[in-house]
Amino acid sequence: MSATSDTPEVEAANAPRPPTRRTQAKAARRAELLTAAARQMAERGFSGVRLEDIGRAVGISGPAMYRHFSSKSELLDEMLVDISQRLHDGGVEVVGRGAPPAETLLALIGFHIDVLVTKPDLIVVQDRDLSSTSPEANHRVRSLQRRYVERWVDVLIAVSEQDGRALDRAEARVRVHAMFGLLNSSPRLPEYDEAELRRLLTAMALAALRCEA
Repeated sequence: MSATSDTPEVEAANAPRPPTRRTQAKAARRAELLTAAARQMAERGFSGVRLEDIGRAVGISGPAMYRHFSSKSELLDEMLVDISQRLHDGGVEVVGRGAPPAETLLALIGFHIDVLVTKPDLIVVQDRDLSSTSPEANHRVRSLQRRYVERWVDVLIAVSEQDGRALDRAEARVRVHAMFGLLNSSPRLPEYDEAELRRLLTAMALAALRCEA
């Protein structure tokens, strides 16, 4: 062991402590509040929801809400940064598998559709109420979104090169943004069988990305 290495005792002392039951309970309640907020804001918009309304949905009094969030704006900030981070990290993970470009593109589409189907309220709120976030959160969300888009652009260009079409970056980016517009409208679509919806959205996304001019 080198002179600068920590002893096992020091390493053990510096190791992160497991969360207490109280910490776990608080985190679970916070997640419950974020879910309730997303549902209400998707229905009525950010301006149409009060912090007290969100607390009431999960059995928390108005004053007690401030133990979890200092304001409705803080709640919105956390909600939209979290979903943006989740999308970005998921895209990084899919691309990092190192599969062939066409397979990676299909996996990216599948991943994005999974989020749309399982978190539709968050997608609606992100699309409609991003302008209501704080400047710091807005900057963070837009940065994550840009980086997520560029992952798709890289993959789409690689697919086009294999297909012998070699899209330039500007056109690839337009196609990706247009495809997101198509997919992200799905929470507002009429009710439809989930398996069929996934199949239909996948086919439409592929058609939008790889359309022939």
